Amino acid sequence: MPYPRDIYLLSPKQLSPETIAVAFAKTSRSPESFREIAAGLTDEKSAEFHERWVVGYGHASVAEHAVLHLAVENVSRLAIECLESNRLASYTEKSTRYQMWNPDSFYTPRMIAESKHAELYRETCARLFETYQRSLEPVKRVMRAKHPRKDGESEARWDGRIRAKYVDNCRFLLPASALANVGMTANARVLESAIRKMLSHPLEEVREIGAEMKRVARAEVPTLVKYADAVASQSETAAALAGAAQPLSRAAASGAAVELVDYDPQAEDKFLSACLYRFGSTSLDECRAVVANLSGEQKASLAREALGRLDKFDAPLRELEHVTYTFDAVMDQGGYFEIKRHRMMTQSPQRLTCDLGYAVPRAFDAAGFLGDYRAAMQAAADATPSGMVSTAPIEESAEGTLVIDAGDVLLPLGRYAESPIRCTFREGKAIAIEGGADARLMRDFLESARDEGAFMLSHIGWGSEDRARWSVVGLRFWEGGGVMDSEGYYGNMLIAFGANFFRNLGGKNRANFHMDVPTRNHSFWVDETQVMDRGTFLIPELK
Repeated sequence: MPYPRDIYLLSPKQLSPETIAVAFAKTSRSPESFREIAAGLTDEKSAEFHERWVVGYGHASVAEHAVLHLAVENVSRLAIECLESNRLASYTEKSTRYQMWNPDSFYTPRMIAESKHAELYRETCARLFETYQRSLEPVKRVMRAKHPRKDGESEARWDGRIRAKYVDNCRFLLPASALANVGMTANARVLESAIRKMLSHPLEEVREIGAEMKRVARAEVPTLVKYADAVASQSETAAALAGAAQPLSRAAASGAAVELVDYDPQAEDKFLSACLYRFGSTSLDECRAVVANLSGEQKASLAREALGRLDKFDAPLRELEHVTYTFDAVMDQGGYFEIKRHRMMTQSPQRLTCDLGYAVPRAFDAAGFLGDYRAAMQAAADATPSGMVSTAPIEESAEGTLVIDAGDVLLPLGRYAESPIRCTFREGKAIAIEGGADARLMRDFLESARDEGAFMLSHIGWGSEDRARWSVVGLRFWEGGGVMDSEGYYGNMLIAFGANFFRNLGGKNRANFHMDVPTRNHSFWVDETQVMDRGTFLIPELK
């Protein structure tokens, strides 16, 4: 053969990424082989080429031949969300499913570190990590009972087999500030876009990571990311659209975890038509006409021909890409970690917030750890501004009867009371909880903590946020959903049971349990001063 086939590597061990990119780019106009083109290049000539053609004339596809591998360590999981939003790249990150986190491995933003909230932030994160560490062993025991040791299986192999099952449950306690590592492989074109996005991000940590990535990348591709700077239009557009969406931000959720909001009724026909078109020789219109006239059994038979031979690891025909479905899904951050890795789709994630509350893994209940879990989550919620004012009582001083009326909120249960509940307090403890089904439910919930401290009065407070909606809890399915609206609702009086040793309350009760009960239309006094009359503030400064 006068032109024998030749397949070889342009190795990054011998050539810089920018030189490899130029060697590939020049083949469109040069008759020389890739080896010959590369032999005539230097780093300086490559930089000159990129400056002229990639930067000057906008031939950005050339930059896709320069591939970099970046190791990014000790950044918050919140920052990783931005980094991994660039779908045309590959990532592998420290897994919450297989690894355990150290108690001090969380990020502290500079603005918080330099503020009066620094200690509260540190204590809250530390408590979440401490609870996480304590949860590992009891949840591990549950998983060992469900997945017993096999004959001849070593202790190490057994733990390796079930580790993901118990660690994956416990990671629900990890905050978004938890530090992680991520390896990123991307071409220079994608990397330039990623850096621009990060430099335009509202979070200082993300901007700092973007600047550091640019500095590191320029050691390998000095020209291709040279002009990766903040893009004003990105931050301005984000701010403008956030303003436009503000009136919609409190729209009621449907109550479904996953909702199919849009689909193509002709999806199946489009897929089958595309299959016939690809492997046939007629027009797409004719293929669609043929499929439209097939019976249901004929369509099923054709679908089996297209998909029925797939093995476990086989990729299906790309003709499935003619079919689209749009879902609206509500999930915890860990669940989204699983979804986001499948980047061959279009994702429009909202920013991570506490507005929807938190999920409760069933394994915590089985492990007898539910009270600890809820108490840690409540501590995190109490550290977040919500428009609620609260204070712990003098320990063991509460005396009298509290009536939780129909329509008041049993917050951790995610529901409104449907009938009155009478709680009798003696020396700070609820000694009787009486009423109908709601009273029994509340009493069972307090008893589930297996801690007498759960029956103690934790704190009393009132809401001052006039934008909060009382109706949110009843419309959110998520565990603890609507917590900020319910607690901060203007004119509500909140009574809480259980732990109150949190820094912002200063109590002594360290029960592994906490339950908030926002109520409406109450009147109450502080010493001899009436603060509220049937849900209306009497003190002018609070109106």
